[in-house]
Amino acid sequence: MGRVSVILPVFNEEDSLPALLSELTSNYPDYEIVVVNDGSNDATEDICQPFGVTLVRHPYNMGNGAAVKSGMRRASGDIFVTMDADGQHDPGDLRSLVALMDHYDMAVGSRSFLGQATPQRAVGNMIYNALASYVAKFKVQDLTSGFRAVRRGVALEHLPLFPNTYSYPTTLTLAVLRSGYSVTYVPIKAKARVGGKSGIHLVKDGTRFLMIIIKVCTLYSPLRVFLPVSAVMFLLGCFNYAYTYLTDGRFTNMSAVFFMSGVIIFMMGIISEQICQLRYDRHDTTSGDKF
Repeated sequence: MGRVSVILPVFNEEDSLPALLSELTSNYPDYEIVVVNDGSNDATEDICQPFGVTLVRHPYNMGNGAAVKSGMRRASGDIFVTMDADGQHDPGDLRSLVALMDHYDMAVGSRSFLGQATPQRAVGNMIYNALASYVAKFKVQDLTSGFRAVRRGVALEHLPLFPNTYSYPTTLTLAVLRSGYSVTYVPIKAKARVGGKSGIHLVKDGTRFLMIIIKVCTLYSPLRVFLPVSAVMFLLGCFNYAYTYLTDGRFTNMSAVFFMSGVIIFMMGIISEQICQLRYDRHDTTSGDKF
């Protein structure tokens, strides 16, 4: 299975960090612990010193995703494990995730509906899980979970796609699934964060998650986006034509616009699909043993 590197993005988590590092270093002495201080203004670095972890420093707060990227670039393990440093993730669940890495390319900790931070976020995640499942043609159980284990090569292959925000798990999940890698889910129990409030905002970050789903979908499987939109435009043309024919006995310009839009969007999807396939073919011939 190889060496395991645990990557902890940290921003002002001095309340929960000592207990987390103590548990990780005592229960997993062979694991590499990489703490990425994402511009904290508390005692994060003083807390890390006694534990002998690998410390990566950001000069200012760059975002959770940026911290994860920095940690992955520094980590030397064959398996990367990402988890929150705010006390929500139980280090005991690490064994369940890592144990599956002999058979899967990525294992994700899946929270239950009641395990979400708020009921509103739980409902939002259900919607995103359903949309992501449609995009990936795979049952996505927890799209936004940051507690996951992933093979080094798989993570580094998709690293340039990661945004610098909290939505990196969304990108990683969809990119890995659409690239044909294997993914599994492990039930976990998420606890309440220790001190402070979550940095995720339902409206702002929810909109970002939606845009990322669309972006990754158009990057890996464009017709999954273009085809439904084309179909909707075509159906609108049919309904408009039927209405105007029954009421005025004529074919209107609006119906023509709907029909033409449907055809154009469909053709754009076909072209995008061909470009996507060319990118896959080029990657297959040049990737080799890069990682």
